[in-house]
Amino acid sequence: MCEANAYLVKDGQEELLMESVDIIEPEEDGAYRLVSIFGDQKNIRGRIRQMNLVNHRILFEKSKD
Repeated sequence: MCEANAYLVKDGQEELLMESVDIIEPEEDGAYRLVSIFGDQKNIRGRIRQMNLVNHRILFEKSKD
């Protein structure tokens, strides 16, 4: 399996947003829609900080608006 886990970096700590992320789609309002291999969905407002595909990790951080 090659799915990644998505995390939100907040105050230097990583908070798990979703496991086994299959799809990341940008939304028009600046958010991202995450979809897992199980069909679970979650929207996150912010930006992608890092994608480490070898280690199956996607890091998000809140926008600095």
